[in-house]
Formats: sequence, structure tokens, C-alpha cells
Amino acid sequence: MSETPSRRIDRIQPFRVMALLAEARELEQQGHDVVHMEIGEPDFPTPAPVIEAATRALADGNVHYTPALGMAPLREAIAGFYQDRYAVSVPAARIMVTPGASGALLLALGVLLEPGQGVMLADPGYPCNRNFAYFLDARVQAVPVNAETGYQLTLDRVQQYWQPHIRVVMLASPANPTGTLVPPDELRAIIAWVEQQGASVIVDEIYHGLVYGAPAPTALELGERVVVINSFSKYFGMTGWRIGWLVAPSDLIPSLDKLAQNLFLSASTPAQHAALAALTPQTLAILEQRREAFWQRRDFLLPALREIGFDIKVEPQGAFYLYADCSRFTDDSFAFAQSLLRETGVAVTPGNDFGDNRPEQHVRFAYTTSLDRLKEGVRRLQKRLVQDD
Repeated sequence: MSETPSRRIDRIQPFRVMALLAEARELEQQGHDVVHMEIGEPDFPTPAPVIEAATRALADGNVHYTPALGMAPLREAIAGFYQDRYAVSVPAARIMVTPGASGALLLALGVLLEPGQGVMLADPGYPCNRNFAYFLDARVQAVPVNAETGYQLTLDRVQQYWQPHIRVVMLASPANPTGTLVPPDELRAIIAWVEQQGASVIVDEIYHGLVYGAPAPTALELGERVVVINSFSKYFGMTGWRIGWLVAPSDLIPSLDKLAQNLFLSASTPAQHAALAALTPQTLAILEQRREAFWQRRDFLLPALREIGFDIKVEPQGAFYLYADCSRFTDDSFAFAQSLLRETGVAVTPGNDFGDNRPEQHVRFAYTTSLDRLKEGVRRLQKRLVQDD
């Protein structure tokens, strides 16, 4: 008798960009040069103080389980980070260390949702958010957003698409794939209205350190009921370490603790010791230099892509992505991304990975490679697309 996956697995889609990445790696093995603008991972190595702290922890034998909520010193350090950077007082007792931001989101949704209840989120958006809801047998209310809304949910959109079954509204600021922020007044209004409906707001802030221009306030400034997810992956340059955190209302912490004990037991112990070093002034100074480099890359790539003919109506305020309308060149973004890779050696992500809101007309560029490589990628795109236009 053949076994088939559960129906919930059928609803979860793989990352389409992984097929392109596999093809790009194969081309590289054949000797071709590929400019990678598809990968949402900082190209900088993990800062040296972080690696040194992890090495010391391993040498000292600090490899045993920690409490499910995380090491107390790390939770205290994260609380100190909120105080120093945002002037927001968050008790360490409300902070939980998790196996990456993905672990944080799974725990938060697992505690807040019953099967059949709903999650509202923006389309386009990070695909794992909806897939986690499907995994929990929840319903997804995807709300189409565009340049007029800054590619973010607004209070008007939330009210327009509201359904009685919705129990969670999820925001991402800065967002993947668009790099845009939720304006503070809009964020405040959404949180207040959603809480009046008896529902919860989860705010994904994993790109929060990578903001260009005016600093972005954390949603934790707006009340104790909001759930905030963050990570050491993006700003801190620790993607493969799989370490993140969440901040939740005090009354949810026991349930989150119980769920984490059963799902994960705890986050990686060496990674927790490494994360402690990520929050020191020495490391933060390194990270700020890298933020400036990302800012410089954005300011080069945005006008360069517009000049080629990509329509980017909104300047992203954060993260390291540009979400571009490519309809001038194609009505099939996946086929377009394939042709760019094969004909120019430039790898980008098709919009298909980010939802159902005109995905065939969009591609995402990640400026997670050096400025020189970005310039080379632009040169190749210009040669291919401007000549063909």
C-alpha cells in the first residue's frame, strides 16, 4: 500500500527559487560566472566576536540543553538591547529564545490559533508565513497590497477584508520581498483595532536593524499585547546559526514554554552563547558598518534597475530587497528569471514565491552581494534588456 502525504502538506508550496538556485549552482560548476541576486542572505561572514564566543563555549563544554525559554543571560541581553536601541522597557520574562525566527513564528501561531481560525497577511509576502498557517490547519486571508499602500496592510485594508474567523493579523516591517515599513501611525491604528476585535497582532521585525534613513520604532512601543518576532539571521549575520527570539504578552509565556519543550526542547546552546556576543558594543559597531554598505548598495541598484526599465514605484526603507514590476519585459516572471540566468548569468527570484497578487509580473532583486558584483549584474541586464527593448 502506498503512503501519501497529509492534505496539509499538499497545501504547502516549495520555494520556486530553489530550482533556479540549483540551476545556478550547476552553471557555476560548469565554469560559468553567476551574479547572485536571488538569495536573501547577507554575504558578510558572521562577525569575529560572535565566532570567538561560540568557540569558547564549545571549548568550555557549554553544549548542554538550556531551558526552553532560553538562557537567562541572553534573554536579559535582548531586553537590554531594546532598552539601549529603542528606549523601550521589555522584561526579560516576556522574551523567549527560539530556533530562528521560523521557530518563533511556529510557536506564536501554535499558541494563538485553533484549527479553522484565520491569519490575515499581506500579498505579496514571505511564503513561510502562510505555509505555517496551513501546517496548523488554519485559514489564510491574503490581502492584496500595492504601491499605493506601500506594499503593507493598512487599517482600511484590514477592515475591508476582515472576517469573523480571523484571530491573527501578521505584519512584517521591513517586509520581504518589498523592503517597506509599516508607518508608525498606521501600525498603532492596526494594533488598536485588531485588539478591539479580540484578535492578536504578530509583527515580524527580523530585518529591523537594516533600515536606511530615519530609525524605525519597534511595535513593542505600542503595547504589551503585540507579539514581536526577531532573529539573529539578517542584521546580525547569523543565518546558519538558527537563533531568534520572540516577545510575547506575559500570560502567553507559560504556553509558549510548554509548546517549545515539546517541539524543540530548546534552541542551540552554542548558538545562544554566540548570540550573547552579537549584542555587545564591539559587534554592533561592525554591524552598523555593514548596514551602511547595504544602504550604499540600495542607492546604486534602485536607480540602475529603474533606468533599465523595471518599475519600482516605492523606495524600500529597509531589508535588502527590491521588488520590481517586470511587465515591460514579460508576462511570466519565472520564465523570465530562467532566461536571465541562462542568457546573462544573473539570478533573481520570480514573484511566484511571494503570493498570488500579480506574481507573474514581478521579480525580487536581493542586494546581498558586493557593490562590484551588483554593477556587473546591472551591466549584463542592461546589455540583454535594453538592446532587446
